[in-house]
Amino acid sequence: MSDQQTDSPDLPNDADEHEVSLSSDSTSLALPGQNLPDKVYIIPIHNRPFFPAQVLPVIVNEEPWAETLELVSKSEHHSLALFFMDTPQEDPRHFKTDALPEYGTLVKVHHASRENGRLQFVAQGLSRVRIRTWLKHHRPPYLVEVEYPQQPNDPTDEVKAYGMALINAIKELLPLNPLYSEELKNYLNRFSPNDPSPLTDFAAALTSATGVELQEVLDCVPMLRRMEKVLPMLRKEVEVARLQKEISAEVNRKIGEHQRQFFLKEQLKVIQQELGLSKDDRSADIEQFEQRLEGKTLPPQARKKFDEEINKLKVLETGSPEYAVTRNYLDWTSSLPWGVYGADKLDLKHARKVLDQHHAGLDDIKARILEFLAVGAYKGEISGSIVLLVGPPGVGKT
Repeated sequence: MSDQQTDSPDLPNDADEHEVSLSSDSTSLALPGQNLPDKVYIIPIHNRPFFPAQVLPVIVNEEPWAETLELVSKSEHHSLALFFMDTPQEDPRHFKTDALPEYGTLVKVHHASRENGRLQFVAQGLSRVRIRTWLKHHRPPYLVEVEYPQQPNDPTDEVKAYGMALINAIKELLPLNPLYSEELKNYLNRFSPNDPSPLTDFAAALTSATGVELQEVLDCVPMLRRMEKVLPMLRKEVEVARLQKEISAEVNRKIGEHQRQFFLKEQLKVIQQELGLSKDDRSADIEQFEQRLEGKTLPPQARKKFDEEINKLKVLETGSPEYAVTRNYLDWTSSLPWGVYGADKLDLKHARKVLDQHHAGLDDIKARILEFLAVGAYKGEISGSIVLLVGPPGVGKT
């Protein structure tokens, strides 16, 4: 079947356009009494049902729907029926007819094209449609005999009142959501409370209700009951859109305030630097570290390492992780008491007293420390050192 699809003259590639095009009144809707076909091909769609009041692009897989669109393009009416399926079929060639809802939508196909294994066409919703008989259901293309529900031509006053309420709610919703274009706002002007069916379907299509909820609207043919379903959905959409706008405005206000404070602080910092009233963070840090070492005697190796790290700090970006590591190292190094020495305390009695007061047990360790101090007292100087581990109990000091 794929070879036949590739050679099809009715499904052009990319830029080539189907010979049927939307006329200037392409948004006109099907009315009772229009010449609608009694036999149509069907395609299941997912995510959301398609409403009679919609004109939208539809994208389907080339396999297995290319043959269906080919037959539709050759038909006199260029129409097919779209039925919503909440759960996608793993293999459309083994279609379960009872998985379809009661009502779908008859659409007119415009601008059919093929691209990268996908088929796209513009669908113009015409009317609700219900399947009467399956004429071909074993594999695509699926052919059915259909019927169309009829609506009373003269709406009641209650229906007209609901229609006005829907129009007012839609007018509230459109300015709140930037996704709705001016084109859509102009499209709203075509609806009237005297023609409530397309108005109600259009209102339902504007909501973010689930596919199942929208299918309930599509299945609801009685006009008043359908409007009673749609109006609360639309009011909820208005409230959600209003809340989203308030949240966005508050977030933008906070972001704007933070940005304003940041820019003002940066400007103040630059002005102070220009006037010599302050230094940047890098210069202030370097000056502080060097002041700490004034008057201290560093060993040559330590001084060399300190100067290397200072030079590195001068070229690093202040926001980089390496800048923070280098700064912390210099902060610690410059805080050490270089060249400051204390007298050795080699009083063994005092040392034993301190060890016994602060440490229970550990006799071997205490004996080694006292032995070390005794050698130092005998020689008159301490050579070597014992590592001192400081920390809370239980961290592994011993």
